[in-house]
Amino acid sequence: MSAPAPGARVALCVARFYAELADKLEGGARDALYDAGLIEIDRFDVPGAFELPMIAKFAATSGRYDAVICLGAVIRGETDHYDYVCTEAARGIQQVQLETGVPCGFGVLTVDTMEQALERVSGGAKRDTGRSAAEAALASLAVKQELAGATQSP
Repeated sequence: MSAPAPGARVALCVARFYAELADKLEGGARDALYDAGLIEIDRFDVPGAFELPMIAKFAATSGRYDAVICLGAVIRGETDHYDYVCTEAARGIQQVQLETGVPCGFGVLTVDTMEQALERVSGGAKRDTGRSAAEAALASLAVKQELAGATQSP
């Protein structure tokens, strides 16, 4: 993975409904950002994953951030609510990056149980979703910056 230009600013948009998971997702994302040499990181909190697309759009259109990373968790319950929230969070975050050109990392856990969620965050037995979301956003940003610096052929 190529690295983004030094000095890139990143916004973390964090759904706090499951605070323990949110903290672990944020920790993984911050570790990836620090490893990439980025320190200009701001965090914006919302109650749940359904609100993530809106704050991602606010961050992306502010002109202050080169990338946005959305973090949160949705755990299946007994109703259809899970399906609506997961679908709209994913669709909305994708729409933000396509409309604004600001890369958005999707670090929203969509799982059946808390145990599955804890396996997929910093310190868990499976892939760290917060770290992966940050790495994906940075990879997209690096490509964007590379293409922006490319010279046009006559």
